Amino acid sequence: MFVPDYRNVVNAAKNQKSARIPLYEHIISPLIMEKIQGKRFAALMDGGFSDKLEFFRHYNQFFPDMGYDTVSFECTAGTVMPGSGSLGGHKEGVIKTRRDFDEYPWDAIPNLYFERYRDLFRAFGETMPEGMRGIGGVGNGVFECVQDITGFQNLCYIKADDEDLYRELFVKVGDMLTAIWDRFLGEFGDLFCVCRFGDDLGFKSNTLLSAGDIRELVIPQYRRVISLVHQSGKPFLLHSCGCIFDVMEDLIGAGIDAKHSNEDVISPYSRWIDQYGSRIGNFGGLDTDVLCDSNLVDLVSYTTEVYRLLEAKGRGAAIGSGNSIPDYVSPERYCLMLETVRRLR
Repeated sequence: MFVPDYRNVVNAAKNQKSARIPLYEHIISPLIMEKIQGKRFAALMDGGFSDKLEFFRHYNQFFPDMGYDTVSFECTAGTVMPGSGSLGGHKEGVIKTRRDFDEYPWDAIPNLYFERYRDLFRAFGETMPEGMRGIGGVGNGVFECVQDITGFQNLCYIKADDEDLYRELFVKVGDMLTAIWDRFLGEFGDLFCVCRFGDDLGFKSNTLLSAGDIRELVIPQYRRVISLVHQSGKPFLLHSCGCIFDVMEDLIGAGIDAKHSNEDVISPYSRWIDQYGSRIGNFGGLDTDVLCDSNLVDLVSYTTEVYRLLEAKGRGAAIGSGNSIPDYVSPERYCLMLETVRRLR
């Protein structure tokens, strides 16, 4: 019988050997959980507090049932930023000019965050299975929050037209996220053993901003959040998609303890282990594209290969998809990956 122990994930995040290589996912769609469990519960998340409790009874229990030691959960900051939606919804950005920036209700956002999400975190904590803790916290990083209210294209125009405004956007978002994280760790930090946010800095061949801008504008804001997380006694995991090798040394220097996200088209997973495995934990390894495609790759052999790599070379390591388990992933393929890892363990 599987007995979860969140300390396996803490050790992996601290780049220490665990009793077993833990499973980890950044996000698992509740719709996938419904298909596997044969129960409908996803819509309960948007109901009253009793509905939220029922949602998390199913959601949280899914993780130990599938062999996980922690429960992945976050509530994103971008969704409470007034006028947001440029990042995922391709909406027109609400900040284009200095006047837009000056009139934006920055100081109201931390309160908006906790008004919307406090009950979710409460219900999450009240239904936590024995031996487990959360991994997650306040979703969205600095770059994603900036894009969510400007749009990427418009952010580039701002850089060209008003360099001071461009720089101040990152500082102001850093102020906002630091305020939210400070309150979050005070109210809900005990529910989580590892804290993280996702901030996709790259695409398949390069970083989305110049490496210089990321070093000068984004990473200093990361340091503020990472410092708070470390002061609370927890390791910090960064999820960032894309080819970000040009700024990895700077991210490690900023204090990240572990990193998640990889695609085989960018680099074989062995490169992440060989270059950074002596200094930070490495989470993931299994390209989500492979999980989706049953025709190209033998999933059992592929999973076994990644597992053996982590077993042989990984010091702090957790295995799972290199991105997430969205609702279009085959439940059968996903379960086969989990079964393969559990058998190898």
